[in-house]
Amino acid sequence: MLSIFEKEDISKRDITNLFMLIMISSGIFGFIYETIFYRIDLGYFVKRGSTYGPWIPIYVFGGLFITLLTYKYKEKPLIVFILGMLVSGLLEYGTGYYLDKYMGIRLWNYYEEICNFGNINGYICLRSVLFFGFSSLILIYLIIPFLLKYIKSVRRSYMSMISYMLFITFSFDFIIYIILHR
Repeated sequence: MLSIFEKEDISKRDITNLFMLIMISSGIFGFIYETIFYRIDLGYFVKRGSTYGPWIPIYVFGGLFITLLTYKYKEKPLIVFILGMLVSGLLEYGTGYYLDKYMGIRLWNYYEEICNFGNINGYICLRSVLFFGFSSLILIYLIIPFLLKYIKSVRRSYMSMISYMLFITFSFDFIIYIILHR
C-alpha cells in the first residue's frame, strides 16, 4: 500500500502515485459517467466538463478529497459511503453556487435533468449524492486496489513520468479554463 495512506510523511513517489490514482479513477471516470448519463438524458452525446481534456475537474478534486478522507475507513463501507456522499455533496453544491453567483457560469442544473428528486437550487440532487456515495465505494474497494497493484508492477521512473505529464497537462488545461472564464 502507498505510505500516504498509512503514514504522515508523504514522499515524492506517494504524491505522484496519488495524482495518477485520482486522475484515472476520478477525473476520467467522471468524464465517462457524464458522457453516458447525458447520452441517456439528452439522447445524444455531448462533451461534458469545462476543460479540453478527458477529465472533469470537480471529479478530480472530489476523488482526491474522498480518497484522503475515506481510505482510512476502508474497513467500514457504510462510513465510506456516507462520507463520500457528504464530501461530494458539499463540493458539488459549493462549486455550483460559487460558479453561478460569482462567475456567472452554470455548468450543471439539476432542475433540467432526469431523476432530479431532492434537488437543492439545481446544484445537487439525491441521485447525484447517492451516485457519488456509490462511486466512493467503487473508488476505495475496486479502482484504487487495482491501480495500486498495477502501479507496483511498472517501473517507478515510468510511472513518475506519466504522472508528471498528466499533472502538467491537467494543470495547464485547468488554468486555461480559469483565464478564459474570468
